[in-house]
Amino acid sequence: MSVHATEQDRRRWIALAVIVTAQFMVVLDVAIVNVALPTIKDDLHFSQESLQWVVTAYSILFGGVLLLGGRMADLLGRRRLFMVGLALFTTFSLLDGLAWSEGSLIAFRSLQGLGAALLSPAALSILTTTFAEGRERNLALGVWGAVSGSGGAAGVLLGGALTSALSWSWIFFINVPVGLLVLALAPRLVRESRADVTHRHFDVPGAVSITAGLMLLVYAMTRAITHGWVTGETIGTLAAAVALVLAFVAIEARSSAPLLPLRMFRLRTLTGSNIAGLLMGGAVFSQFFLLTLYMQQVLHYSALQTGVAYVALTLAVIVFANVSQAVALRLGIRRVLPVGLLLAAAGLLLYARLPVEGHYFWDLFPAFLLTGIGMAFAFVPMTIGALAGVRSADAGIASGLINTTQQIGGAVGVAAATTISSTYTSHFVSGHAGASPLGGPALVHGFEIAFYVLAAVTIAAALLTAMVVESQPAPAEEAEPVEAEAVFEAAA
Repeated sequence: MSVHATEQDRRRWIALAVIVTAQFMVVLDVAIVNVALPTIKDDLHFSQESLQWVVTAYSILFGGVLLLGGRMADLLGRRRLFMVGLALFTTFSLLDGLAWSEGSLIAFRSLQGLGAALLSPAALSILTTTFAEGRERNLALGVWGAVSGSGGAAGVLLGGALTSALSWSWIFFINVPVGLLVLALAPRLVRESRADVTHRHFDVPGAVSITAGLMLLVYAMTRAITHGWVTGETIGTLAAAVALVLAFVAIEARSSAPLLPLRMFRLRTLTGSNIAGLLMGGAVFSQFFLLTLYMQQVLHYSALQTGVAYVALTLAVIVFANVSQAVALRLGIRRVLPVGLLLAAAGLLLYARLPVEGHYFWDLFPAFLLTGIGMAFAFVPMTIGALAGVRSADAGIASGLINTTQQIGGAVGVAAATTISSTYTSHFVSGHAGASPLGGPALVHGFEIAFYVLAAVTIAAALLTAMVVESQPAPAEEAEPVEAEAVFEAAA
């Protein structure tokens, strides 16, 4: 290998470090805020009802714009969108920390979510187009999976430490120096790429329908947690969301330049991986939510103790993510992904047996290890499968799709798990005289039922992926390259 080739190879792996650092910030931010919510409530005088919007405002823009962000990366340039998204994310992280009122923090958080929605699919599509399908890409995705899988747990730990030692503002300020460093390095290390297509028409009707539909869906799921599922507004919002998503499918079937080419779903491994992403996303987001409540409300852990408790899960994900990609390369995604999902389901079954007087090392620690290994053996092959056989011109939209399925799955999962848990907690109180809805026995009963349901969903995901995912996915069939002037215009 020549000196030049060696230098190019080294730069690719440094570029990977740059983009996964940005992705780590995005994943971290989803979890880090939850720990600081009580302090934010007191300092900025939030009402209990409006406090949820600190999380919801971010989630609506993040989940709703991911698909659009992925296609924009393909058409406008992946590095360009990566840097635009990172600049937005970093700027509004700073403004989040400087927020002076309810309204200012909610507004800044929504725009931070917009930045994350542009950044995340662009970063994954850069990885896809930088590393060839096969061993190299799988190794890079092992690193990506370790970072993404550990970000949520690290967010809880870091959120507790920063809030306790400094103030809630620092959970946002910490993004600023990291973001500025990545912005400085990206132009030097990350190669620009874009889809090689005959035109760069933009599917405006498709973009509007799916973005509005997904934003309404996330809003409806979040609203259902506090206002119930059978209220007129919740039902109406869900119906509108479903109608917009169906309209999007109809638009894409007829569009000459679709936002999401429906031909991609003929790739069985991609389809199966996104089904797994939807279901596993629901299980994982809900798992973190319920376990945090268990540790803080039942075991009475502090925010910092809760964060430290997740270290076992975080380390398990990091250690086994690269093992997972190596095993997936040798045995195939179809054999590894269902096993990872079943291991994660086994961890959820252990969580369902957590007692009121739980002990960390006897009760939580084994479940954390098992779940961490399961997440590593699920998320890494899931991401590999979601990009297998995808044309380079569709790398951004495929990256946006797997991010979207995980985020939407998370929104639906948390809403459903919260409803199940609170419903069965209420049933316990009704059936036990003198029981308190905030008491350990009632809460644990609700968590138990929710974890059993999440385990069943994860087992279903394992069975579905075993049937849908191919043993040997076909390599990407690239369209004929076309030399054309890039013209970005709206097309109805």
